[in-house]
Amino acid sequence: MAESNRPVVSQSARPSHSVATAFFGRFAHTPSRGALEILNDTLVLVDDKGMISGVLTPADPKFQETFDQVTASGRLVRSGKTRMFLPGMVDLHVHAPQWPQLGRALHLPLDEWLNAYTFPLEARFRNSDLARSVYPDLVSTLLANGTTTAVYFSTIHMEASQVLAEVCRDAGQRAFVGKVVMDDPDQCPDYYRDSSTRQAIDETQGFIEFVRNLSGNDADLVQPIVTPRFIPSCSHAALLELGRVADQMDCRVQTHCSEGDWEHQFVHQRYGQSDTAALAELGLLQRGSVLAHCNFVSPTDMEIMKGALTGIAHCPISNAYFANSVFPLRRALDIGVSVGMGTDISGGPSPSIFENARFAIAASRMLEEGVDPEIASASRGHPDSRIDFREALWVATAGGAEVLDIPVGKFEKGRHFDAILVDHHAATDRVAFSNSTTSGEDFVQQLIYNVSQSDIRSVWINGRLACNS
Repeated sequence: MAESNRPVVSQSARPSHSVATAFFGRFAHTPSRGALEILNDTLVLVDDKGMISGVLTPADPKFQETFDQVTASGRLVRSGKTRMFLPGMVDLHVHAPQWPQLGRALHLPLDEWLNAYTFPLEARFRNSDLARSVYPDLVSTLLANGTTTAVYFSTIHMEASQVLAEVCRDAGQRAFVGKVVMDDPDQCPDYYRDSSTRQAIDETQGFIEFVRNLSGNDADLVQPIVTPRFIPSCSHAALLELGRVADQMDCRVQTHCSEGDWEHQFVHQRYGQSDTAALAELGLLQRGSVLAHCNFVSPTDMEIMKGALTGIAHCPISNAYFANSVFPLRRALDIGVSVGMGTDISGGPSPSIFENARFAIAASRMLEEGVDPEIASASRGHPDSRIDFREALWVATAGGAEVLDIPVGKFEKGRHFDAILVDHHAATDRVAFSNSTTSGEDFVQQLIYNVSQSDIRSVWINGRLACNS
C-alpha cells in the first residue's frame, strides 16, 4: 500500500468486478456546510458509469481485499504523498463569449461596460467561426483551473450556442449551456437583440432539443438551460413564455437577479416588486435554477428562493466591480438558501473558483467589520457575516451542486466522481506553501488560500480523466 510521489495509472487488465477505476490516497470534502472531512489512505471506487460505488477506509473489513484486487487489476490511481483529491469546482455563472475581454474595461460603470465593450463583443458571435476559435480555449482553461461543472451564458445566436455545447461535450466537461434571450427593443441595442419575441422562444425550444439530442452526449454531461439575460433585456411576453417553456420542457433557468442598483431599481419600477418576486410570478423560479449575484435580495426574497428550490450564484470578485454592494452570503446560508460560486467571466477577471472562494471569505469579513473608518466600529459593519475556508469550500463545490440539484461535490457513494488532484509541491508554488509540513485542516486551509492553476495536476469528470498537466 505504499504510495509513490506521483499519480500512477496502471495499464494491465481490468478486474472482473464492476469497479472501473479506483482512487487511493488523501481526500478532503465538505459533507455539510461548515464541516470538513479529511479521508487519509482511503479507497474510492468508481463504476463504469462514473458513479462512486464505494468509499473504503483501512478500518473497513473489505478494504485490504479490495485494495489488492484493484491494484492487481491495474485500474488504481494513487494521489501521491504530496497531493490531495478535492471535489471538482462548480462555476455557476460564466459568460462564455466574454472570454476575449477578460480583465478589460473594469474601471467603467456596468451600463458603459455593457454598451461600449460587452454587447459589441457578444454581437460578433453571429459569426460562428469566432465561437469555434474562442470556446475551446475557454473550456480548456476552466478545466485546467479545476472547474468540472460550468453554467454558461452563450449569446443570442443559435449556431454559436450550439458550438459551445459541442465544445463542452468534446472536452468532457459537465456543463449547462443557455442560448441568451434579449428581445426588448427599448432596452437592447439594435445590433444585438432577438428579431422578435417569437423567434426568441422558438430558438430557445430548438436549442433545448438540440442539446438533448446531441450526438455523443450519452451521459447527459451537457444540458440546456433557459436563459433570459435579465428582466430589463426581455419583454414581459418573452419572460412569461420562457417560464412556460422551462416548465413544459422540464428545463432549468438561469438569469441575473438584483445585481446592482440600476437593475434592482428598474425591476421595482417595472413590476412594483423585487426581481425575485417578479421572477416567481413569471414562472422562472424552477428547481435547480440559478440566480446570479442577488446582492440586493431581502430575507423575504431568500425565503421565496428557498421555497422554489432555486439557488444563487455568488460572484464575489465581479460584485466588487459592478454590484455596488456586498452579497450577504452568511445570511443566505443561515436562511437555508442554496448558494454556489460563480466567476462571472468577464465581469470577474479570473477563471479560478479558488480565487473567488478566497475573495468570498475576504468580502464576508469586510461586510462584518465594515469599510468606512469614519463610522464608529460598533456600527460600522454587519455582525455575524463572516464565513471561513470550510464554508468557502462548501459553496465552491457541494453548494453549487445543491443549487443545480446534481449529485457531485462530495466523495460519497451514489455521486459522480468529479474530482481534482492538487499538488502542493508544484514547482511554481510559493516557497512557504511548498515546504509546508502541516496536515489535516491546516493543510486544507493552505490549499484553499494558495492553490493556482499550476497546482492542479489532474481533473476527472464522471470518472474519466479530462485534464492532466
